[in-house]
Amino acid sequence: MNALTLNLNPVIQLTDEQFFELCQINELIRFERNADGTIVLMPLVGGLTSIRNANITAQLGMWNRDETLGVVFDSSTGFTLPNSAVRSPDASWIKLSRWDTLQSEEKEKFPPICPDFVIELLSLSDSLKTTQKKMKEYQENGLRLGWLINRKLRQVEIYRIGQEVEILENPSSLSGEEVLPGFVLDLEKIW
Repeated sequence: MNALTLNLNPVIQLTDEQFFELCQINELIRFERNADGTIVLMPLVGGLTSIRNANITAQLGMWNRDETLGVVFDSSTGFTLPNSAVRSPDASWIKLSRWDTLQSEEKEKFPPICPDFVIELLSLSDSLKTTQKKMKEYQENGLRLGWLINRKLRQVEIYRIGQEVEILENPSSLSGEEVLPGFVLDLEKIW
């Protein structure tokens, strides 16, 4: 099942607060919002994709627990990007000094910040082109490092600030480079 897009703009333009409330009232539906205000209803993922997402988040979380350089988020967190889109990557990380600049109220809702690092794991219901557009959107909004993991092709697209996308074929691991010093994602349980 593909994501559905709902355009309410001709009738109502939801404020950030209204969109947040819509998401809270309909907690069983995963929403994202495009920069133009259209709402995207995201399908739930299957069990195997969920296990792989949990493994990715656990690896990132364990590294962060030891390093305490930032804050790790799972796939249920929405971020309001500078272009006003609200995105929910499968796993993400924000440097602690950037996170600490946000007010408590901003942290409670959809934090108005682009993560420094995101991972998107392509699921059966995801469109490669749509996910690539999201990755470029993250990049345009301040992302420092991002990985798009395509299990079907056993490829990883690496997005870095100010650089062209790099594609790796069947890597066994990925390095967090200077953004996540010392972090290595083991892909063996992801493939």
